[in-house]
Amino acid sequence: MKVAYLTAGAGGMYCGSCMRDNTLAAALIRKKRDVTLIPVYSPIRVDEPDVSTERVYYGGINVFLQQKSALFRHAPRLLDRLLDSPRLLERAMRRAGSARTEELGPLTLSILRGEEGAQRRELEKLIEGLGPLRPDVVHLPNAMFVGLARSLREALGAAVVCSLTGEDIFLESLPSPHREEAYGLIRRAAGDVHGFFSVTRYYGEYARRRFGVSQDRLYAVPMGIRVDDIPPAPANRGGAEPFTLGYLARVCPEKGLHVLCEAFIRLHDRGLRPRLKIAGYVPEGSREYLEEIRTGLSERGLDGFVGWLGEVDRVGKLAMLASCDVFSVPTVYREAKGIYVLEALAHGVPVVQPAHGSFPELIGATGGGVLFEPCDAGELADVIERLMGDEAERRRLGAEGLRAVREHFTDERMAEAAWDAFERIAARAGTRGG
Repeated sequence: MKVAYLTAGAGGMYCGSCMRDNTLAAALIRKKRDVTLIPVYSPIRVDEPDVSTERVYYGGINVFLQQKSALFRHAPRLLDRLLDSPRLLERAMRRAGSARTEELGPLTLSILRGEEGAQRRELEKLIEGLGPLRPDVVHLPNAMFVGLARSLREALGAAVVCSLTGEDIFLESLPSPHREEAYGLIRRAAGDVHGFFSVTRYYGEYARRRFGVSQDRLYAVPMGIRVDDIPPAPANRGGAEPFTLGYLARVCPEKGLHVLCEAFIRLHDRGLRPRLKIAGYVPEGSREYLEEIRTGLSERGLDGFVGWLGEVDRVGKLAMLASCDVFSVPTVYREAKGIYVLEALAHGVPVVQPAHGSFPELIGATGGGVLFEPCDAGELADVIERLMGDEAERRRLGAEGLRAVREHFTDERMAEAAWDAFERIAARAGTRGG
């Protein structure tokens, strides 16, 4: 069976979804499965060996220009291919990350309309490019691409699968009436998709209600991470080193760094002296948000207790997580995934997360953390203070989380679940590999 696996690049930014896709594809390739990882929008950026193809489909520049002007829907092939250059896409799409959501509404609707949208030429290029691969299954990166499903299955005779990746935060940010239209188009096209991968039960249920995905088309493919290069967790995290909190995620209001920093300030007001390490990409639109946080910490005289690491590669990420005593990304929205929870637990670091979205499910499955009331910095500070004073409990939570990740949430387990689902979906659809 052959799988053409489309993954959405994030314009030069580390992105949880494309990192998961790359990890999954790499694990499948190691198992000698016939999988081709193909970027859309822009090249992907990952902190592990990149197994994706150089060719990018639905290149962000062409997608944008075709939306703005019919002239670019008929541009010469040479210009068209030039605008899909990976290097050009990386530069242009990184700057495009600050685009306002009201500008993205019409573009989102156009892509969801598939062959009836302004990007019909991109769909034709994709079908032309996938044809020689003779895929039995085509994987779509997220629900914003379900409008392509009917054309792909008709042109290629392939089963179509779509991963559910937390599209709700983007869709909910669209202004009315684009938001309602987008949900309507997704519901209409969902029936053209043979199967949907859900990384958590929480988001699978959300997609069933909001996207109209039938229960019999939902397939559980839990997240998994690479663990072979993660050293064993130290037997004792106490001792002379200062107590360290960790945050590793995109720096933006939705991820809740301000909530963690408020809890951090409260801990210092109580006479405690933890350190805080912050790592993650800062989008252009979040620079003012970050500056407000830094100013607030500086005014409290806490500069010397905070380490700003910026974006980190895999070596930096593993070192940062290994240095933490407790980890928290206190999102203010309902997170669909939360792969950073698994990454922290893989180092034996307990997590403190808000009791919404995927977090109750992840902490229930791993036993590696504590929940608190979402957006309540006071309760977050209380939980951290209790863990600061109870090393035995921290070690217990960390050990349980580490064991669960290594047994149930590895890239190998994820690959096994995904391939089983691909085979079942292909058989149900009656494609060549089924």
